[in-house]
Amino acid sequence: MKDIELSEIDFSNMGAWPALAKTAFILAICIAILVLGYFIDIQNQQDGLKRAENKEQQLKDEFKKTYTKVINLDAYKLQMKAMQASFGSMLRQLPSKTEVEGLLVDISQTGLASGIEFKLFKPEQEKFVDFYAELPIKISMTGSYHQFGTFVSGIAALPRIVTLHDIAIKQAGQTGALTMDMTAKTYRYLDDKEIAQKQKKKRAKR
Repeated sequence: MKDIELSEIDFSNMGAWPALAKTAFILAICIAILVLGYFIDIQNQQDGLKRAENKEQQLKDEFKKTYTKVINLDAYKLQMKAMQASFGSMLRQLPSKTEVEGLLVDISQTGLASGIEFKLFKPEQEKFVDFYAELPIKISMTGSYHQFGTFVSGIAALPRIVTLHDIAIKQAGQTGALTMDMTAKTYRYLDDKEIAQKQKKKRAKR
């Protein structure tokens, strides 16, 4: 079979081409169409398939999370009830506004019953935090280690929450007595009116 030279091919007269040249040309066109079709159509379809697979996996993961929550719903409800009961119990340990004065008396009487002598017992300005108010009390007292220990134990035994902070003990002169300075903090819950006022102030600052 005679070899075909490209220089001998007349593109303006394709009908006169040899059969082999026509076949090769048609085959080349078909290959070009297939390659072009792949990049135009098939590649787009593959990209779409990949996105669909990723979306499917995302939906599966979301379904698993939702399914886990659903099957554990009863356990979550029980846990929520337990948390609400615990929160209610803690809230009941916070005095109301009218009970704070009585609590201050309890702290003072606990100190006197311990045998200590108060040098300073000064309630300071309340600090509002979320749904409760924090009332710091500056305290300075003299006594012995044993008396201080009895006082701290008595504070811990009170039915209301009282926390002790910044405790400092030092020698009080030449008498052998000790001085203990601290900040006692007690807490009370805010009533609905105070909470509403607090929220109103927050909105006004925005």
